[in-house]
Amino acid sequence: MSGRGRIAADSLTTALAPMVWGSTYLVTTEFLPPDRPLLAALLRALPAGLLLVLFARALPTGVWWWRSLVLGTLNIGAFLYLLYVAAYLLPGGVAALVMSVQPVIVMLLAALLLGDRLRPAHLLACLLGAFGVGLLVVGPEAALDPVGVLAGLVAAVSMGSGIVLAKRWGRPEGVSLLGVTGWQLTAGGLVLLPPTLLFEGLPTSLTPVNLAGFAYLGLVGALLSYVLWFRGLERLPALAVSFLSFASPLTATLLGFLLLDETLTPVQGLGALAAVGAVLLVQLTSHRPVGRGPGSRRPAGAGTGAPPQAAPPDAARTSETV
Repeated sequence: MSGRGRIAADSLTTALAPMVWGSTYLVTTEFLPPDRPLLAALLRALPAGLLLVLFARALPTGVWWWRSLVLGTLNIGAFLYLLYVAAYLLPGGVAALVMSVQPVIVMLLAALLLGDRLRPAHLLACLLGAFGVGLLVVGPEAALDPVGVLAGLVAAVSMGSGIVLAKRWGRPEGVSLLGVTGWQLTAGGLVLLPPTLLFEGLPTSLTPVNLAGFAYLGLVGALLSYVLWFRGLERLPALAVSFLSFASPLTATLLGFLLLDETLTPVQGLGALAAVGAVLLVQLTSHRPVGRGPGSRRPAGAGTGAPPQAAPPDAARTSETV
């Protein structure tokens, strides 16, 4: 497979993760108990993380204890909770519009921490993507709850920071992608456990529908999707991965049309085209060599705390992304 063919295949595989996440709103409103954002985030992250850790049979060592805690909090714990808060408080898809600032955050942090160049094409893609998501999800009934807007913005900053740090740190020698993903999901779940018990408590009863919803979000919405997401982050530029998150509102809109009898307007169709155009623009302009997969050589210093060093010209390198 050619280089561009491999990039296209990795992009499509990675896009499956935000497509699954796009089903979260439907599953939350139709299957889960109402007004339980902490519980929903906890049960989505912790069981999946523990399963992956047991399967990988590897625990963090050295600096990876605190790195796993940082990444798990940013990518999983804080992000999932704030995402559910925004979804509860912002009707009409405004949460997706607020979250569309994530690529801008990734672009700026990648320039600071990964040495990526700020390109005019990427800034244009950010504006085009936000415009497309706005047309796609924001209707005339949309309301701006300030707490919901703040939650959405902080969620975007949280996952955007987690994406760039995960790209910078890579993963330790000899540990599988499943293991590192399990560390993050477990750490994020453990961060969520105390506030869940303190503020929401555990439910006294769950219906079979509730259990099905939690099982889907844990096994598919967390275990499978985060493995695909972090796999893509190893192989693709950080900004390119972040832009793939636009698949989430696209999927949510399509599921609403197919399953909830929502309508699709020509304006929404234009928004979908704009969002897809933003993704393609970034994919086509982020063309530096990408790193290899799970067995790839890490940058010097990864897993040790030392700053990464430049790889030799003939080495497979990791290029520049929520």
